[in-house]
Amino acid sequence: MGTEACLTALGMSATVEQRSTITAADHFRVPAQWLSSLSEDQAASLIAAAADVTLVLDDEGIITDLAFGSDELSHEGYASWLGQPWIETVTSDSRAKVEALLRDADTKRSPRWRHINHPTARGDAVPVQYATLRVGKHGPVVAMGRDLRNVATLQRRLVEAQQSMEREYSRLRSAETRYRLLFQVAAEAVAIVDADSGRLVEVNPAASKILGRSVRELVGQDLSTLFDRGGRKSVAAMLAEVLATGRADDVSAACDNGGPRLKVSASMFRQEKSAYLLVRLARAEVGSNGSRPTAMVSTLLTLVESAPDGFVVTDLAGNILMANSAFLELAQMPSQQQIKGESLSRWLGRPGVDLSVLLDTLREHGLVRLFATSLHGEFGSSVDVEISAVSVSGAEQACVGFTLRNVTPRLAPEASTPLDLPRSVEQLTALVGRVPLKDLVRESTDMIERLCIEAALELTKDNRASAAEMLGLSRQSLYVKLRRYGLGDLSSDSDR
Repeated sequence: MGTEACLTALGMSATVEQRSTITAADHFRVPAQWLSSLSEDQAASLIAAAADVTLVLDDEGIITDLAFGSDELSHEGYASWLGQPWIETVTSDSRAKVEALLRDADTKRSPRWRHINHPTARGDAVPVQYATLRVGKHGPVVAMGRDLRNVATLQRRLVEAQQSMEREYSRLRSAETRYRLLFQVAAEAVAIVDADSGRLVEVNPAASKILGRSVRELVGQDLSTLFDRGGRKSVAAMLAEVLATGRADDVSAACDNGGPRLKVSASMFRQEKSAYLLVRLARAEVGSNGSRPTAMVSTLLTLVESAPDGFVVTDLAGNILMANSAFLELAQMPSQQQIKGESLSRWLGRPGVDLSVLLDTLREHGLVRLFATSLHGEFGSSVDVEISAVSVSGAEQACVGFTLRNVTPRLAPEASTPLDLPRSVEQLTALVGRVPLKDLVRESTDMIERLCIEAALELTKDNRASAAEMLGLSRQSLYVKLRRYGLGDLSSDSDR
């Protein structure tokens, strides 16, 4: 193959007469000036390097020579193509394209690239993009191919990414539709407030009704301006606390247009790097006669908070809603915020047992009196307590009230008693859950030993020598146990 023919195979023209018909977009401008000196070997190397696979075909489409510019294709076993018809090396769906490429080689138009698939031993296919050109009038046909596997992989990943995005968009649209529906039909008054400006972004119909204004009027207004002077300060302080700490107590504020007094609560969430507040509005609780809570109710709440006995309010599952200072001291917790939502069982003597017994009794009888157990503090302290409880189901939220009285001082052993050992099986059973099992076993052993010594002394009329012989002990061992349990008068060692 001559140098000129090789240049033609690369889509170039080496004649000056043809330069005027060649555009810069399709070919080199003057290839003859700087490529005409290439040898045949150099031109062949250039063609092989320019394509991943290069085939030289005769007029019958038989592969007479080939070169690979891609190591991956050479490793596929395609070197055995030599001497085979090109059409036999492709998949059935690509045969028509091979015939078209052989026809295109004789046209004077720019080469047209076609996608051909070559089968592999693994059962899949290697995609290659080919263009053909005849060298000279009666010369061979050169087919240059580009391996499309990397492109196909990228295309597949792109399609998968697009499908994944479409599925995600579909889920987001469905979620937004559900959110919009719930937001509109919810009976609770809810509003979305921009955390930076404090302005209302969205308001549902329930909030519009309770505030006495249309949704169009409310959107864009500052939330605090919807309340009277005192309410503005309370609402603004509550929102600032939510932004600073993530939570705050509910506040009560009256509407500025003479509307009802509302209980306002808020929680913060983030969306697209912006902070928003979910504000809930509800009518403030009123007394049984329709008036606002009286001073007597406030006094009662103050008394409960200051009571020496622990007081806890939980939901029906035993999760704490509020507690007074006495309970916080018993539980060794610094604030109510850290115990809200926690189960009362966390601090009771037998976790999971005592609370279940209390709740079952409340469901059956409605109240519990003087339930004996222990309460463990957060830092390891333990006190004996008596619990009384009552359930309330007629309020806005069903709840349970617990009073916990510390009875440790009155159960403390007297100074004259050497040991506080259980005197009966009932007393021993009552210790289950309060002390470890190994201590219970030791207490049981001590109780049995003491009862046996007392029985022996009673049978022998307090004759210690005979009692020791009856028990199989030496007199010295008996004296040690008598001192241990505080039995008998040991001021004299004489035996009777």
